[in-house]
Amino acid sequence: MKPTVELRNHPLELYKFRRRLAFSAGFILLLFLALLSRFFYLQVTQGEHYHTLAEANRISIAPLVPNRGLILDRNGKILAQNYSTYTLEITPNKIQDLESTLEELATIIEITPGDLEQFRKLLRENKRFKSLPIRNRLTDKEVARFAAHRYRFPGIEIQARILRYYPYGELASHVVGYISRISDKDLEYLEQSGELDNYRGSHFIGRIGIEQSYEKELHGITGFDEVETDAAGRSIRVLSRTPPVSGNNLLLTLDINLQQVADDAFGNRRGALVAIDPNNGEVLAFVSKPGFDANLFVGGIDHKNWNLLNNSIDRPLNNRALRGVYPPGSTFKPFMALAALELGLRSPGYAISDIGYFTLPGSERRYRDWKVGGHGRVDLHKSLVVSCDTYYYSLAHDMGIDRIHSYIKQFGLGKKTGIDIFGEIEGLLPSQEWKMRRHNQRWYAGDTISVGIGQGYVLTTPLQLAFATAIIANHGTAYQPHLVKQITNSQTDTARELSKQKLYTINHQPQNMELVRKAMVDVTRPGGTAANSAAGAEYTFAGKTGTSQVIGIKQNERYKEELVAERHRDHAMFVAYAPAENPTIALAILVENGGSGGSTAAPIARQVLDYFLLGKLPVSKEAESVAVSAHTHDH
Repeated sequence: MKPTVELRNHPLELYKFRRRLAFSAGFILLLFLALLSRFFYLQVTQGEHYHTLAEANRISIAPLVPNRGLILDRNGKILAQNYSTYTLEITPNKIQDLESTLEELATIIEITPGDLEQFRKLLRENKRFKSLPIRNRLTDKEVARFAAHRYRFPGIEIQARILRYYPYGELASHVVGYISRISDKDLEYLEQSGELDNYRGSHFIGRIGIEQSYEKELHGITGFDEVETDAAGRSIRVLSRTPPVSGNNLLLTLDINLQQVADDAFGNRRGALVAIDPNNGEVLAFVSKPGFDANLFVGGIDHKNWNLLNNSIDRPLNNRALRGVYPPGSTFKPFMALAALELGLRSPGYAISDIGYFTLPGSERRYRDWKVGGHGRVDLHKSLVVSCDTYYYSLAHDMGIDRIHSYIKQFGLGKKTGIDIFGEIEGLLPSQEWKMRRHNQRWYAGDTISVGIGQGYVLTTPLQLAFATAIIANHGTAYQPHLVKQITNSQTDTARELSKQKLYTINHQPQNMELVRKAMVDVTRPGGTAANSAAGAEYTFAGKTGTSQVIGIKQNERYKEELVAERHRDHAMFVAYAPAENPTIALAILVENGGSGGSTAAPIARQVLDYFLLGKLPVSKEAESVAVSAHTHDH
């Protein structure tokens, strides 16, 4: 039997083969077209994007931090300057075991417990920082020692930093302020305000005073280097550089020598002093005692010093001149006297018979004068010279609180002056509306009596008192208090003078203002409450003493300072201006728990005025100056 022969259909097989071949070719062509379109998308459509990414892998941007602008006093003495130093810094996210690394690092570089505590504090507060300092101000030997062991410590680098130095330390610290490390909160604020890019690479920012309020002027403009790097991220060469622009220099209105005299005059007492040029609003001295050494905060304050400052009963961190609120006491009386004349409630010849107290009509309560038995016949002039309380009890009752508020607010009491540093407190000049809004209580006649002598609800800051006194000194014209006199551009070295800003002039009868001014001059003459402090002065000055009550005294008791704890004693107040004929300085002084303004605060004013007007130092300082001069000459 013959085998069966299978006949193949060659045309059909050829057709199938060609179809498979065509399908394969089409599939390959489709893949090629897809690959070609992808190449086109990557190299043409997205070419610039990927070129940028490639360049970013090859080129890095290194920020160049600008030098911070200098701060100088009105005579060119440097109050804040810069210096270069080396710091040892750790990038925590590059270290696996931070604690063991710190222990090992301590065998190479001295790391104190305070350094560790400060580092951990910064670590808690600054999660977004790339690096944090573990040691500042490395010596050359320490730099060399670490460099030799650098390979053992990935994530730890030595960085060149520019830090701030305050040559006068505690003096004027509340005015100048300080810088400290930028926190996460600062970064959030900078991001929201659109300023974050200008702080790339910056580690410090102004905190209080001029450093904070003029941060934009002082910081400068950050520059950058375009650096070519290899695959390991190491720098090969700098491709281009945009140099940083240093911050502008600030010339203050402050006279640091006058500041020193005022500061020394307080001794160890707590208080504040503000001196203003009434003709332009320039702040000549701005003292808050005690102060603090601003250098402690640069780079971060250690726990020990922070506790000493923050927990001190003397509150050295509190800017008393700007933020301390106190009853003005009898320094309030010149404004009351002028209001009485202007409102027609008193004439110069009107007099009362002061028997030592005032009784509110319909009441048996006695509001006592500071002088037992009273001052006898008292007119407006004498009421200021001897500081008669009874006269102003009666005046306040006749005037009423709303007229007191309406007139005296023109002098800036109870509201911010607008000085060019942050943190000012308003104080309080009360009214019926205020008490109802604040305490939901109606105003009582007795409330007004206390306000008449600068007690009760009325509260002012030393800055406000100086501003108000400057208005009287300048015959009713108010100028904006300010601390910066001139801004010098770091690029062009051109200076921009900050012109004086006239705020307003109080509408008044010149003869009424002159009556008050003459009475304030007689306060410093025989018979006046500040006569002892003014004795022998080579110039004429006007003033008003004040005593600000701290604790209330029962009606049938008299205040006896020796029986009261020191912290509960009255505050001493004094306002003044000089020369009386053509004033160039107006000031306000507060001595906390200092007692009488005439015996405690007025002598401080005398020392300040003697130096400002005559260049005279206190006797002890003159002797010290002569001794230093002789010592220098001998050598």
